[in-house]
Amino acid sequence: MLLSIIIPTCNEAEIIVNTLKPLQALREHCELIIVDGDSIDNTVLKASPYVDRVIKSTPGRALQMNAGAQQAQGDTFLFLHADSYLPQNVTVIIQQALSQGYCWGRFDIHLTGKPRLLPVISLLINYRSRLTGIATGDQAIFITRQTFTAIGHYPVIELMEDIALSKKMRSVAKPFCSRNKVISSGRRWEQYGCIKTILLMWWLRLLFFSGTPTTKLNKLYQSGLFWSR
Repeated sequence: MLLSIIIPTCNEAEIIVNTLKPLQALREHCELIIVDGDSIDNTVLKASPYVDRVIKSTPGRALQMNAGAQQAQGDTFLFLHADSYLPQNVTVIIQQALSQGYCWGRFDIHLTGKPRLLPVISLLINYRSRLTGIATGDQAIFITRQTFTAIGHYPVIELMEDIALSKKMRSVAKPFCSRNKVISSGRRWEQYGCIKTILLMWWLRLLFFSGTPTTKLNKLYQSGLFWSR
């Protein structure tokens, strides 16, 4: 199995090297791809020595991940956020999942940071994901090339692309839910506050599942109105 690890970036110069260094040991069996969405800092310059390929893309996480998948050489894709760290035995876990007949899956998440609620939030995210079969992007979704092509790639929407992809994949097959943890930064929760972030995420999800266009959801998310309350 050749695994293509696809990392969308935009102005992640401060953290990208720390993300990529632990992945170097995997490069014998993995292809590392950065898909940059018009960073104006040194993200690309800093990342280039640590990856096999840098792809320039129109900004937008769905667009960037689709661009990475289009040029990837692997049999299986893993989509990784720029502030997340994979378990050391990630290739073994994915190989075992595929050998059991799964065509996609995700990992449990452990959010790091100062807020005391983060461990509880992590547990709730993992439980919800296991119960619903819906994965979030920071749970490091992996999927075979064949399945990714068959479902038509990431839906090109401004927000909730991970949920929309999960719904499409769930209609094809059940996910492999690994209890091995992806370590992910809780910087968003720390910056805006855990309670506010929880309320916002659930509000946006409710609107999304009720059919609100993602253009409107993205405007709500980016406006900052919620954070100022």
